[in-house]
Parts: sequence; C-alpha cells; structure tokens
Amino acid sequence: MRTNKSPKKTLKAYVINNTMNKSALVRIKKIVKHPLYKKYIKKTTQLQVHDERNTCSIGDVVEIKETRPISKRKSWSIVSILKQDNPNSYR
Repeated sequence: MRTNKSPKKTLKAYVINNTMNKSALVRIKKIVKHPLYKKYIKKTTQLQVHDERNTCSIGDVVEIKETRPISKRKSWSIVSILKQDNPNSYR
C-alpha cells in the first residue's frame, strides 16, 4: 500500500479580524481569468485560521498553510507574519 500525500498549500492573506482566542479571520484575494470571455475577475475568500500565540493584528499580511481540521471551520494555520501593517491601509 502506497501513501502518496499531496504537499500542503500555502497562501498569502490579510487579517481582517482577530477578536477570537487563538483564531483569526483572513481574506485571500485572487485574480482569475474567465474561461469564455477572457476577462480578469477579482475573487475573495474569507477563512478562519488558527493563530496559536495570538500574534497577528488587523491589517497584517500573513502566510497561511493548510492543516488537518482543527475545528468545524478551521483547517488552516498561520505560518508567519510577512508584514505588520495598520488596519486602514489595505482597504
């Protein structure tokens, strides 16, 4: 029996809420091309991520990694804080 595990995804995201204990809400921005009309479309996804040390704050740019399910809605965790920022600059 062969176990072929796929590599875990890592993404860059913006923290939009950190009021929960050991959790944060992040927003991922993507630009995708429409298959028929060839127009670029902006898409956003909001995820709850695990923040073990409660280090991130609103407006930070973080790197997140896919993990095993931690709770009902959390299956991503924060790997590192790429850029600390004030909350009003990314909107």
